[in-house]
Amino acid sequence: MLKRRDSNSLRKKSEFSMNTPNLSSSLFPVLLICFLCFLIPPASAECFLSSFTPWNYSHTHIYIFKQQRETKKSRERERERERERERERLLLRYSQVVIRSEMIEYYDVSGCYILRPWSYRIWEEIQGFFDAGIKKLGVQNSYFPLFVSKSALETEKEHVEGFAPEVAWVTKSGGSEMAEPIAIRPTSETIMYPAYAKWIKSHRDLPLRLNQWCNVVRWEFKCPTPFIRSREFLWQEGHTAFATLEEAEVEVLDILDLYSRVYEELLCVPVIKGKKTEKEKFAGGLYSTTCEGFIPANGRAFQGATSHCLGQNFAKMFKIEFLGEDNTTKMVWQNSWGITTRTIGAMIMFHGDNKGLVLPPRVAPVQCVLVPIFFKDTTGLVEQCEILSKELQAAGVRTHGDYRDNYNPGWKYNHWELKGVPLRLELGPEDMEAKQVVIVRRDNGESENVPWNNVANRVVNLLVEIQHSMLERAREKVSKLLVSCTTWEQFTKALESKSMALTTWCGRTVCEEQIKTRSEEESKGQAQEVQDEEHPESGEKLTGAAKSLCTPFNQPELPANAKCFMCSQPAINWTVFARSY
Repeated sequence: MLKRRDSNSLRKKSEFSMNTPNLSSSLFPVLLICFLCFLIPPASAECFLSSFTPWNYSHTHIYIFKQQRETKKSRERERERERERERERLLLRYSQVVIRSEMIEYYDVSGCYILRPWSYRIWEEIQGFFDAGIKKLGVQNSYFPLFVSKSALETEKEHVEGFAPEVAWVTKSGGSEMAEPIAIRPTSETIMYPAYAKWIKSHRDLPLRLNQWCNVVRWEFKCPTPFIRSREFLWQEGHTAFATLEEAEVEVLDILDLYSRVYEELLCVPVIKGKKTEKEKFAGGLYSTTCEGFIPANGRAFQGATSHCLGQNFAKMFKIEFLGEDNTTKMVWQNSWGITTRTIGAMIMFHGDNKGLVLPPRVAPVQCVLVPIFFKDTTGLVEQCEILSKELQAAGVRTHGDYRDNYNPGWKYNHWELKGVPLRLELGPEDMEAKQVVIVRRDNGESENVPWNNVANRVVNLLVEIQHSMLERAREKVSKLLVSCTTWEQFTKALESKSMALTTWCGRTVCEEQIKTRSEEESKGQAQEVQDEEHPESGEKLTGAAKSLCTPFNQPELPANAKCFMCSQPAINWTVFARSY
């Protein structure tokens, strides 16, 4: 009985084991999954568990895709916020620098600024260089009135449409309305050309080549920024007339070369010389050439200066005719060209650092500042500084001695570094004994001891060296930020890396408009808030849209069967695009 009972129990146990899963073997996968869920994040655990359910396979992949997309968007938003914070820091620093370095002062009319002596002296250096250059070409200076009548301004329809949003009008005289509004010149074509029509009668009156140094008003409400974009600014504008197109085209490039020399030889800011597209050319002109610059710190381009061939359009509008050598009546060929105080802002943004301005020696109001270090014994310090100052001035160096006794040397060092003076000469009691000075460079902070009898020679050589090294460093920096692009993906990547895009392009205006629209739509979150520190403009932004800068004269070889990076039509040239002011 016992054996039978044992046999029956074993049989029953065997039957039970066949019909019931082993608890240890069935619980193991569950325990393993629970353990893994404890180690990994809930979202990932959910995806992991759901993958064991065949009917939920597609839902799992949709969920994972959504999670990845949200993570990508979150990272993009964070990058955009960081870029925005960086741009705000740059603009705040720029605003602080131009104020604290005594370059400008804010005015109670938004977009207008007071140019203080430190900045105006830089403008005078630019004026002197360029004025001498155009006089060698045979250009004469003159001055025309500030105001232009409505009828004269509207003579050339296409020209007026290009400036219409920026024109400021005088509508009242005292308390009474004026019979006809008078515009404040945005540019002087319509002011000067009626006079040209009176003066030019014969081929003997040509060429007529006039320039004027003046101010203009363009009532731009978008992003007023000192020097870079203001409602009133100083400039020169040249207006010339020739008997033939060939003569006019020679001058266009001569003037453009002078502009590039202003930026590179004086300001140490590299520029790209090229031709504007049909969309971006001067309104009413035949074609426009330009010097385009770039600010690496914020990835924005700026139009440095332009030289326009106006063709005969304005001559037809204003009836500027002459009797040729063959006794037939002909229309003149005209040019116009200009450069503004924007040059100063470009220089500040390009070279400035955390200490303030870094001025190239050729435009610095003071090239060398002498700082005596007063201690217990100050005998002879100021006198020796004066001796050195006279020697430097005799060598053609612009010097200044800071002999104020209410500021310590450290404060003076910071003050002159903020103002960007290229060289600082320090003279203390120990230097008096050693008959030497300490010379400190602003551009790289290097210092050296120089004997008194060699100071003038060493300072002159250092100023030349600083000017050269600043330009070479700038060229190297900009060359790395000009990126060749043949696809839209490469183009957008270049913009996001704060670079200029040298693109294979079809040259069509329709395509250019599409590039601007699409790049703006794809960078909605990157529109740059820019506010005047003293006079904020509500809602003012620098768009993230990219625009054409120019078709460079220095063209790389176009690949065979090259396609436009935007529309895939056959490319006809390389053109530079970037975000710009």
